[in-house]
Amino acid sequence: MKQHLPSPPARIPLQRLAFDIDGVVADIMTTFLDLVRERFGPHPFRYEHITTFRLEDCLDLPGWLIRVLIQELIDRPHELPVEPFPEAVPVLTRLAEECPLVFVTARTRAEPIQRWLRRNLDQVPDNYIWVMATGDPDGKVRYLKAHAIEYFVEDRLETCYDLARAGITPIVFAQPWNRRPHPFLEVRNWRELARLLFRRQGG
Repeated sequence: MKQHLPSPPARIPLQRLAFDIDGVVADIMTTFLDLVRERFGPHPFRYEHITTFRLEDCLDLPGWLIRVLIQELIDRPHELPVEPFPEAVPVLTRLAEECPLVFVTARTRAEPIQRWLRRNLDQVPDNYIWVMATGDPDGKVRYLKAHAIEYFVEDRLETCYDLARAGITPIVFAQPWNRRPHPFLEVRNWRELARLLFRRQGG
């Protein structure tokens, strides 16, 4: 059954916009699969096999291995070969010409992923990269409301429903783990997101 998504707004106020990081800006799942191959040997798993955040439910891998690698990705993303998604860097760099970049993550510590962002967004002044770590996906709404954020780019559908109930408009960043029907605005990649963000700003 075809999913009918809402029409995009005429203009998104860029100063009222924020982003999740993992699965939206940082392609950590590709790095995760590469680390599995490096540490555990060849495996048949592909990116599209990751259909839930509970990796043990969709990948036939030892639980200890999943936990160790996820912890490494949390603790030292700036030391691992984690890549931004295609076009994320130029789009965010362009956005930073208009306003500071606001990121809200469920990670427990902001510093490691903030270092990763600063390394990759090297054309953006450090004081224009704001990272808030909630330690829990359910804590994002409180941070976003406190900072008057009206739009949030997110890959976790459960969080999108929480945002909508709080009056914040979610923009779903399409991933294999959020392919259930939903009522939200959706983008498939950063090129689509750029068209949405800059449609009235000269893009």
